[in-house]
Amino acid sequence: MTLFAPPATTAARRGRMLAVLLAGEVMASMDSSIVSVAAQTIRDDLRAGGAAIQLIVSGYLLTTGVLFVTCARIGDVIGQRRAFLLGLGWFTGASLLCGLAPDAATLVLARVGQGVGAALLTPQIFALIQLHWDGAARRRAIGVYSMVLALGVALGQVVGGLVVSADLFGLSWRPVFLLNVPIGVVLLMLGPRLLPASRTDGQARLDPGGVAVLTVAMAAVTVPLIFGPDHGWPAWAWGSLACGGLLLAGFVRHERRARHPLLDPAVLRPNGVKPGMAACWITMGCYAVFVLTLTLHLQTTLGFSPLQAGMAFVPYTLGFGALSLTWNRYPPRLVRALPIAGPIAFAAGATLLVLLCGARWHAVGSVPLLMLAGAGHAAGYSPLIASITARVEPRLASAVSALNATGPVLAGVIAVAGLGSVYFAAPSSADGLLRVVVALAVLLGVGTVCAVRATLAIRALALAG
Repeated sequence: MTLFAPPATTAARRGRMLAVLLAGEVMASMDSSIVSVAAQTIRDDLRAGGAAIQLIVSGYLLTTGVLFVTCARIGDVIGQRRAFLLGLGWFTGASLLCGLAPDAATLVLARVGQGVGAALLTPQIFALIQLHWDGAARRRAIGVYSMVLALGVALGQVVGGLVVSADLFGLSWRPVFLLNVPIGVVLLMLGPRLLPASRTDGQARLDPGGVAVLTVAMAAVTVPLIFGPDHGWPAWAWGSLACGGLLLAGFVRHERRARHPLLDPAVLRPNGVKPGMAACWITMGCYAVFVLTLTLHLQTTLGFSPLQAGMAFVPYTLGFGALSLTWNRYPPRLVRALPIAGPIAFAAGATLLVLLCGARWHAVGSVPLLMLAGAGHAAGYSPLIASITARVEPRLASAVSALNATGPVLAGVIAVAGLGSVYFAAPSSADGLLRVVVALAVLLGVGTVCAVRATLAIRALALAG
């Protein structure tokens, strides 16, 4: 259990604290997508092979997915503030190494280093929000946090396209990574002054057995999901997935008996938490595959440049951001309806967009549909995760953060692996995109059912209290 100094008392102080935390989140989120735009330029400059490019693009995601839960627990052991600053410093240093990498092998290792830093800093952000904000202030902070999650991914595509196209100082792709360095240095200077001091009571411990089992299990699951589709789903991929599933089941059993569980099972006991988390994960996974397949369609079939494809998603981000920043001001009855209406709006916007603009892009017509999909995405995530955190004890803040970080990554990897294969197997990009959005509509229907169950359970608890 982690003990904290009293939270900041003024809105201005809390605003500065949130700005530091979310700037770190933007950096980590951007680097999950920014490299995809620069991949071909990196390949040409470093004469990298296909396997190396796969690792440069996916090694970051793989590393974070494997380490999120462990790093969230490290925040309990050494304090979330210290873990955030340590992860930020590690991420900044690894970004410098990425920008200076002389060859592909060095860049692969530096990208893994970036992933380690991101895995350490990211879970602390949500945990600190849960611990140092409450009531309406927490809901507002979570709304801004949610907006940053989507903004980071979209910014990665846009900034990556801008930087590579501009060829800043003749450095080609390298500023894609080097931009993190001055930002990280500034945050490291401000963080110790603005983030609340924290200390531990000495009871929190890492569970070595749990760390070992979970690390191997997550690697066994994510490696084939990331690399299996590009290799035609060989036998090793299916074997790895089976072993990973068995190890995850073993990890769950181990955690129930562990003295110092890596992920406290108590976080899932309150009514509504399980279906609520499932609804959030489904929504985030659908977003990941929607962005990927629509981007591929825009570039390969409609002739968009990487920058144009990134800019095409700006309306989606605007819709997501507008609802994330305003839902907390809506009447309570409407707020309770948002998690249910959100997945439906997301599915409607995405499906109509593909039906109306899949063959020929209509810049004006696409804007309201992308905004609808983005707003639906935000409605299906932000209010629900805020309700979940309000029902969980503060001592479990790191466990909630671990679930909130790991679940979307794993859901995104699964969705991309499964529905990405559906897209590539279609006779044309337009057909593949249509098949993907039909599958997304079905998945978002499942997410809606989960959201209904979670909303009813949380509402019942509120009435009983």
